[in-house]
Amino acid sequence: MNTPRTVRSGPIRFATAGRFARPRPVPAGDTAPPSDGICPQPASRLEALMGPPPGRHPQSEDCLHLTVTAPAAPAAGRPVLVWFHGGGFNSGSGILDWYDGSALAAEQDVVVVGASYRLGALGYLVHDGVSEGNLGLYDQVEALRWVRAHIADHGGDPGNVTVFGQSAGALSALLLLRTPEARSLLRRVILQSPPLSIATRTPAEARETGRIFAAHLGGDPRTASTDELLAAQARTAADHQRRTGDFLAPPFGPVSGTAPLPAETGPAPFAGHAPDVLYGWNADDMSAFPEGPSDSGSVADRTRRVYEEPLRDLHERLAHHGARVHGYRLDWRPPGSPHGATHCVEIPLLLGSERAWRHAPMLGTLPWTEVDAAGRGVRAAWAAFARTGDPGALTAPLVALPR
Repeated sequence: MNTPRTVRSGPIRFATAGRFARPRPVPAGDTAPPSDGICPQPASRLEALMGPPPGRHPQSEDCLHLTVTAPAAPAAGRPVLVWFHGGGFNSGSGILDWYDGSALAAEQDVVVVGASYRLGALGYLVHDGVSEGNLGLYDQVEALRWVRAHIADHGGDPGNVTVFGQSAGALSALLLLRTPEARSLLRRVILQSPPLSIATRTPAEARETGRIFAAHLGGDPRTASTDELLAAQARTAADHQRRTGDFLAPPFGPVSGTAPLPAETGPAPFAGHAPDVLYGWNADDMSAFPEGPSDSGSVADRTRRVYEEPLRDLHERLAHHGARVHGYRLDWRPPGSPHGATHCVEIPLLLGSERAWRHAPMLGTLPWTEVDAAGRGVRAAWAAFARTGDPGALTAPLVALPR
């Protein structure tokens, strides 16, 4: 079968930002070429599942970039899916080849955007006189503003934008629903395995983390090198785990009641009109985190507590306030993988190519032709949801959850 061609544009600089400053839109007429840099970050703790990041990208604070993938055939008004990557608000980048939207765009006649945002202390530090926090969320809002302003140039419909994300990216999508200045920029959200318990931390918790970080840094965060910042961040993360015993929550992440998040959202878990929401988890999500406490039960028990039960509660809250909600569970277990239907395993069913995922242990011994075949139904469901707000009848490897 001949697959329609796509055009992948980027990296495109969607904003600029000084260190610990809010992002600004790129000035009109700015022709400075963007780098292919990714935001400063440590190695991902999920490389044991996903393999090393594909390609070679320098780390740079000039990293507010995105890619746009669209069918090559001219058209207008295509649904737009904007991807925010996971990585615990600590690692990842929207421009990585893992997140190439070519198959999704070509098969489903949609436009796919992969966006980056600042991470770790550079994105979420709260410290008096230095940073107010939530800069990574501001970056995501600015990316959506760029989409509203420019996606029609790529054949996309700026009035039909679906934000989809995995793990921390899914938490971001959920928080954007609560953010008034983002709510008008998106229509639907897809939440892939969001660990809801770590979505935000309180301002007091964030200030204490900032104090510990500054003590480890021993200097001015505004002038320290990125290597010094990452070293202090690593020591802060180790401290955080020792103090809290929480192996899942990163020390830096979104802060509740801090702009752009509203101080009070009211009874509904979203701002504005009721959204369409597709959410779900992978049957063995917690197999990705073997460092969890030995008394926390089996992978199935841990996955139920961390993902299934909180997400079913979220479903009820969303539906109670008028949202149209659809749920799924992914049961796909690639042969030869000891990880099963683990955290992140659905991503190659949606995004990326054989070349990008060839070193991923979580895919086991499965030939790429079979990965691609398993992904066709997932890509069709995601695109149907982006087009209409309904993913249609879900088929294996997805299991539809009762409404």
